[in-house]
Formats: sequence, structure tokens, C-alpha cells
Amino acid sequence: MTFPAGWTTRRPTLADVPAILAVVHAADTFAIGHPDFDAEDVAASLTAPHFDPTRDSWLAVDPHGAVVGWATVDNPTGVGREFVEVYVDPARAATVRASLLARQLDRVAERAAERGLPALTVRCAVFAPERLWERDLIEAGFTLAKRYVRMSRPLADLPDEPAPPPGVTVRQVRPDDEADLREFHRIYDAAFADTPDHEPVSYDRWRARIGDLTAWDEWFVAEVDGVPAGVLQSSDQALDQQQGWVKSLSVRSAYRRRGVGAALLRRAFARYAEKGRQSAGLGVDLSNPTAPLSLYESVGLREVLWTDMYERSVPAAGV
Repeated sequence: MTFPAGWTTRRPTLADVPAILAVVHAADTFAIGHPDFDAEDVAASLTAPHFDPTRDSWLAVDPHGAVVGWATVDNPTGVGREFVEVYVDPARAATVRASLLARQLDRVAERAAERGLPALTVRCAVFAPERLWERDLIEAGFTLAKRYVRMSRPLADLPDEPAPPPGVTVRQVRPDDEADLREFHRIYDAAFADTPDHEPVSYDRWRARIGDLTAWDEWFVAEVDGVPAGVLQSSDQALDQQQGWVKSLSVRSAYRRRGVGAALLRRAFARYAEKGRQSAGLGVDLSNPTAPLSLYESVGLREVLWTDMYERSVPAAGV
């Protein structure tokens, strides 16, 4: 596919972060009603592991020299599937999204060949208002893989935290205790091992990805009769909305349906409220059999947004 007359494309650099952020904010506001990225997120994407901005990303530039589109590949682990994201200013560049997608699929084909793979699975997200983008993906050979829902609850009316079930205790993770962090990772990894899309990540890689956090007090471990049984990891990805965010909730299979998950969520919500957050939120993969909506609804969470994930297989270049 080609771009309209007078439009150009080029590779991004860190100097483009403000222009890219403006495009992402316009795209996010159209898709979900508010900006969901900041400048640090853009810079992190351009400097992510297994990503080369001179090969893996494009900017679309209109005839006036304004950046109105950004396409990128996301695969921080360097294994498994690739995620392609194509952001455009919906008022100025909606029609070039398909062309940017085509360039990214060509690049994924090259990345598959570079990894010695016959093909790579690519995924792209579609939010409810993005009907044109959905059409572009279907025309490019994508099919619907799954749906995610975003859930939220206000914290202004948060009831007092009830006592956990008998035998269950919840405490903060001990960030200075290597053994405790390794146990946290083991529980996280084991809890998601039986989900369709789980891609194991070694402790060292997981620890490096976390880096030096300042909000360890929002990470919790649940024990049953003194045995670590579940963990909750928070994220600051929704702080600009004054929302505490549960990045992951993991409970070992032997301890499920014993109130461990609810106890972890209630403790996290209480901590968010102590910090003045206005709401709590999390995302749910509806295909994940270990994350029933009934658990989240039982602690006051309600669906506020859905996202469909589309995918297709891209043969390696030269195959």
C-alpha cells in the first residue's frame, strides 16, 4: 500500500518523542477516552530490548511536516509472538494506518527470518471505537483471537478491609530479600503456566525488567498457614488517572477458591486508598480460565472497557 501524495515516512529518534506523544495521545483519546502514555513510555519503547528504531519503527509525516502516525514492534523478551502497534491521529491520518501496518508486517517477516523461524504470530489490539482499524486488520488477514476487559472500582466508598479467611495472611513483599523475590516470581510463573498465552520469563530477566521500583509497598504476598500461596504486583501505569493498577494477580492452583485472590485485591485497594488514589483497576483476559470475572466482581470491580486482540501468522522473509 502507498501513502498519499506529499506524505513521507522516516525512522524515529528520541528527538521525536514529543511529536510521537502527541500522536499517541490523540489516538488514545479516540480509542479509550483519555491519554494512556507519557513521554517516558515513548522513550522506553524506542530504547526497548530487541528493538531497533532504525529498522523496527516508522513515522508518517503529512505534507506540512507534522508527525501524524507512529508504527512500532513490541517484543521485550525477544521470544514468542510480536505485537505491532500503529498509532495515528484519527482526525488527520486514519487512512494511512493500513499502509503503516503493511510496512510493519514486512519487518516482522524479516525478524522471523533473523530468528531462524518459519513464521511469527503477530497481534494487534482493537478498541471499541476503532472500527476502521478493525476493518484494516481483517483485510490484512487478521482474525479475532481473544477479548480483554478493563475493570475498575471507585475507592471513595471502599469499605473497611475485612479479615482474611482463616489461615490466610497478607503481607508486603520483601524487596531486599532475594529469596522472597524469587518465590514471588515462582508463584507468578507457576500460576500462569496453564494459560494459553503464557511465555515463561526467567527470574533474572523478570528482575531486570522490574528495575528499581519505588512502590514496593503495593506488592503483596498471601500465605496460607505460613506457605506462600499467591502474589499481587501493582503498576504505576494509571497514576495519571489517579488509579491504582493491579498488573498481575497470581494464586497457586492448590490454593484457588479459598479467598486468597480476594484478600490480595482488598489489601491492594486499601493501600491505593491510603495513597489518595481515586479508583482501582485491572485488565482481564477472558480466555484465562484462572481469572473468573466473579472474583473481581466480588470485590466491587466492574467492566468499563473492552479490547479485542486480532492475530495472524506472518511467514519469514524468503519462505
